[in-house]
Amino acid sequence: MSNQTSQRAFSQRQLRVGELVKQNLGELFIRNEAKIPSFNSKLITVTEVRMTPDLKTARVYVIPLGGVETTETVKILTEYSHLVRKALSKRLDIKFLPKLTFVEDNSFEYAEKIEKLIKKIKDNDKEKKRYN
Repeated sequence: MSNQTSQRAFSQRQLRVGELVKQNLGELFIRNEAKIPSFNSKLITVTEVRMTPDLKTARVYVIPLGGVETTETVKILTEYSHLVRKALSKRLDIKFLPKLTFVEDNSFEYAEKIEKLIKKIKDNDKEKKRYN
């Protein structure tokens, strides 16, 4: 396997640890174990966790329920990431606890945009067939 290809693809280890962190963060948020002041973490969905090759940093993709105030949610989670990390340390038994970087997940909006474009193209095709 070439060096260039291995940089793009995630290793089995990265995927396994990422999934482990994702599951534990989801449970942690549902049970509100992070103890973030005046913030209801029960409304947060962790959609994906991507680990760096050294497993020391995790990029956590989150979306609040209903997709509203995503930027504000990410801002709060970033500010209190030390509390989330502390709660996560009680759940995970791994050599290095990853540093958490929270990112807003726009994949649902992107998918909806693509779906609308496909529907528009199909509708245009139907119009063309009707007049031919």
